[in-house]
Amino acid sequence: MIASHESFENQNARFWIEKGILFFEYKPNTVLDLQVAMCVVADRIAFQNERHLPVFCDTRGIASIDKAARDYLAKSGSLLAKAVALIGSENVSMTMSTFYLEINKPSVPTRIFTVEQEALDYLKAFV
Repeated sequence: MIASHESFENQNARFWIEKGILFFEYKPNTVLDLQVAMCVVADRIAFQNERHLPVFCDTRGIASIDKAARDYLAKSGSLLAKAVALIGSENVSMTMSTFYLEINKPSVPTRIFTVEQEALDYLKAFV
């Protein structure tokens, strides 16, 4: 069970902390533009309250993402993150995540996964 003070939800995403890992999940059919990206990053940073944590980011809810949002997330999306594991499905989110990694080059260790347990195993090294 997640303690209420250890979870947060906004219009586009849900996040919670479990076993030292911040779980970040985009809601279904999220259109990720610069405004949405800035909102979710600001909410995540406020939620983390100065704590540096590994981040499990589930991108499967993203319907589309524009260049401004990708650029912003590459620079500011990793603030307070020790490492990031991006979870994607085999289709669109996987393509977007690969593009994000190769073009935008995030500032913290970041890997893409399709299997949640593999992502969690990767992040455990950063807890």
